[in-house]
Amino acid sequence: MSRAKPRPSAYEPTRGRPRSEAVQQAILDGVMRLLENGVALADVSVDRIARSAGVSKAAIYRRWSGKEDLFVDVMRAAEPAERTLPGTSMRDDLVVLLESLRQRSLLSRSSAILLNAHAQMRSSPKIWAAYHSSVIIPRRDLGLQVLRRGQLNGELRTDVDLETVIDMFVSPLLIRSFTRRDPDLPDGLPEQIVDTVLHGLRPVSSPRP
Repeated sequence: MSRAKPRPSAYEPTRGRPRSEAVQQAILDGVMRLLENGVALADVSVDRIARSAGVSKAAIYRRWSGKEDLFVDVMRAAEPAERTLPGTSMRDDLVVLLESLRQRSLLSRSSAILLNAHAQMRSSPKIWAAYHSSVIIPRRDLGLQVLRRGQLNGELRTDVDLETVIDMFVSPLLIRSFTRRDPDLPDGLPEQIVDTVLHGLRPVSSPRP
């Protein structure tokens, strides 16, 4: 006797995006619409998100434990995608990391979502802590990994403190982005910063590019 074919699951549609993914994207888009319209983070309630996204509050709570975690995912979705490191050299990887930071800074000036969220995120310790631990720290750790590989490969002096070194690479971009009203972030700036800093940090015997 032939075996009956299993019935398709209600949670696995046969075409289009999986239902859970579509609902999640609708929620993220709903929050983005509220932020684009200038709604303050403090006023973005779960009720308001549900209405904007056209979903139930239960659908939101199934995916996020609270607004803080949801806002962090919204920030991630609004930012440029992470770039793949070439892995050809420490210098090349550092340039890609700084170029990603430059692109985020440029987008933050033009994106209503990021302008609104960044301006208000600092006033919410919970949201800032969640963003810092899940977004900023992993990016910093990636930069430290690149520097450690550089030390192992002889591209970077071994007598330097890597926490200080990563700040030396990142700080010029951050200073321009956050302390100047109209920051100058031209093409080629990441290469200029990396090559200037590396000039004093390479081992003496290391060949110059």
